[in-house]
Amino acid sequence: MSDAILLIVSCALLGSVVGFLAGLLGIGGGLVIVPILSAILRYFDVVPESQIVLVAIATSLASILFTSTSSALAHHRNGNVPWNIAPFIMGGVGIGALVSGFLAALLPEPVIRGIFAVSVVLIATRMLYSSSKKTVSQRALPSGPTLSVITTLMGGLSAMIGIGGGALIVPLLSYFSLDIRKAIGCASASGIVIALFGSLGYITSGIAHYTVAQGFAGFIYLPALFGIVLTSWFMAPIGAKSTQFLPVSTIKKIFAALLFVIATHMIIS
Repeated sequence: MSDAILLIVSCALLGSVVGFLAGLLGIGGGLVIVPILSAILRYFDVVPESQIVLVAIATSLASILFTSTSSALAHHRNGNVPWNIAPFIMGGVGIGALVSGFLAALLPEPVIRGIFAVSVVLIATRMLYSSSKKTVSQRALPSGPTLSVITTLMGGLSAMIGIGGGALIVPLLSYFSLDIRKAIGCASASGIVIALFGSLGYITSGIAHYTVAQGFAGFIYLPALFGIVLTSWFMAPIGAKSTQFLPVSTIKKIFAALLFVIATHMIIS
């Protein structure tokens, strides 16, 4: 088996896991894709060491465009996307993601790696704390414009570390008493916008470094993108359907455990 085919098969296996988690948890999959895809790119010696994480993040965002679309459609069919607030959140994350896609290409690789690791640690800590709380909050959601301002920052950070935003948006909406399934559905829809605008930034900033003939669209590595999307698109609806019968507490614990494992991996590496 050639290296090219082996790389695509490896990414397809990654995509099957990511797709299910995207539908189940509304995370887009970037928290899983970035560290594993970085290892795959390093093994196959696809790009220079100094750009491995950047290419992994850009490719992760591009794959999230497809995965989040599949997941969001499934959540919409199940009535889990709160369209009364979703446009405000999607508008905010879109602006943040577009700006961040350009800025990330200007930062040194160790800085990007550090931002990713610290972000995952904080996200994991927050989710572990929230999953252990026994009381139910009664906080009212902020106004639409306020949500847009808050999620602009979340969209920027999400695009910079290559995630769909669910790891930030789900805890935010849960904090304001929104049902966890609605929060996950909204995060899936927002992931589409983050991925689209973030990818545009990475494509534009990467044109000077790579060409389509090399298998790239800017910083997005197309063979890896193909492999991930090949399976993630079909697994996302299965994960989304699982939210209908899994208890809310179980979903939160799965979310927290996933983030904690990835945070530990990033700290060790």
